[in-house]
Amino acid sequence: MSGHSQSKTVGPLPDTTAESPFVPVALTWLVWSLLAASLGALVLRVRGGAAWEVPGLVAVDGLTVLMWVVVTFFSGIVHSYSRRYMAGSARKTAFFATTSGFTVVVMALVAADHVALFGLLWLVMGLLMAKLVGIAEGWEQAQAAATVARRYFLASSALLGVALTALWWTTGATTVSGIAAAAGTLGGPVWLVAAAALVLAAMIQSALVPFHTWLLSSMTAPTPASALMHAGFVNAGGILLTRFAPVVTVDPGLMLAVVAVGGASAIGGKLLKSVQTDIKGKLGCSTVGQMGFMIMQAGLGFFGAAITHLILHGFYKAYQFLSSGEQVAHTSPSEGTPHTTERLTSVVGVVVMLLTGLAGGALFAVLTGKGTTIDSGLLLTFFVTFTTLHAARSAVQRTSFSPVARYGAVPLVFLPAIVIYAVVYGAVSGLLSGVPMVTAPTELTLLHGALAVVFTAIYVGIETGVHERSQRLYVALLNAGQPSADTVLTASEDYNEY
Repeated sequence: MSGHSQSKTVGPLPDTTAESPFVPVALTWLVWSLLAASLGALVLRVRGGAAWEVPGLVAVDGLTVLMWVVVTFFSGIVHSYSRRYMAGSARKTAFFATTSGFTVVVMALVAADHVALFGLLWLVMGLLMAKLVGIAEGWEQAQAAATVARRYFLASSALLGVALTALWWTTGATTVSGIAAAAGTLGGPVWLVAAAALVLAAMIQSALVPFHTWLLSSMTAPTPASALMHAGFVNAGGILLTRFAPVVTVDPGLMLAVVAVGGASAIGGKLLKSVQTDIKGKLGCSTVGQMGFMIMQAGLGFFGAAITHLILHGFYKAYQFLSSGEQVAHTSPSEGTPHTTERLTSVVGVVVMLLTGLAGGALFAVLTGKGTTIDSGLLLTFFVTFTTLHAARSAVQRTSFSPVARYGAVPLVFLPAIVIYAVVYGAVSGLLSGVPMVTAPTELTLLHGALAVVFTAIYVGIETGVHERSQRLYVALLNAGQPSADTVLTASEDYNEY
């Protein structure tokens, strides 16, 4: 049959009373054990500032233990979920082995200090994720998606290799910590090559526009692999920029460029999402936009905010993917099909939305101190206000609740959420206090203001439907949001190998 080999990879539904194979069970318990150990390391770090290192090779700091907890938690959820999801697949053991290997590699990556070890682990991480994308060996579209992902990941690794080589050449340091210590000597064309290569490597790994094709082509991956990818793998770009913050913060012009590419991807993800018709495609475009916000926060100099964003986005996106099957209703649309949203026309609704957004921004500024001085913290608070306003608008538009319930619930839900976000941000920033340049606000310029104005104008245009009036824009977005042609299923029979 088209798109498949003769060998079967999926069997009958499993007997839920039977015991699972040993390898998936053992690896699942291993990952949960790693989470317990990571939590222990986190407690030791918080209580006593404990740090461990193998000089010149490995250094465990606040960022390391935090990422250990996050990675093992998401991986544990994925492992447990997959024991039922992958049941009956001939590739079940290979899937669990690859997923566990990916987890261990990421844990090693965030602890690696030697530049050669860091670069090698970055490469292996990408190759393992590509293998998860193409885990169904007899499925041609899955293999094509794995090939697309592998090409992008190899390009990211090559760029990282260029950056690390240039930094070693300039500073003479062979460790990440050594490069950070020598950041004051950086500058000139070699630094520019290194910094640009770092940013490009982060953009590819985080699937920012225009490098988002690999992410949209990866929908052939099993849903748990997609959850791990969107909740963890794409966050590597933010971790990379945070690790090498002393390098990218040398020049304000480069930081402004990082803000620009992050903002472009944030808007681009929202535009691409507007023309997607399937749930996983919409989730993929949402990730593109959210990673844009993460990179933008790094460009503003708030690397702690970027790490906070990737953690909270990871929780949200993992849930969204693992529950995506519940969102598919097997019913045909009709005239009686209720709509879940409506155009915002109520004056009361507009007032509630605006006040909630402004109150959210003010609350964030008071709790974190960001936006109280004339620096890029103002722009960070502006985007928090913007995000709160957008979330409030979406809630106000819901027609399944009465107006009183909607208008009353919006501030009661979103203002406590801002408090939680600010508390998490403060906790993360405190834990990362030993990481170089975790907070490095940049000076505001007219270009920052222009970027904010352009961002706002485009967003308002999208929300008011201006972009829907242009057929040319619609076609351009439709083309830009297409996965690689070889990864697309063209016949319904390709979903079923029987």
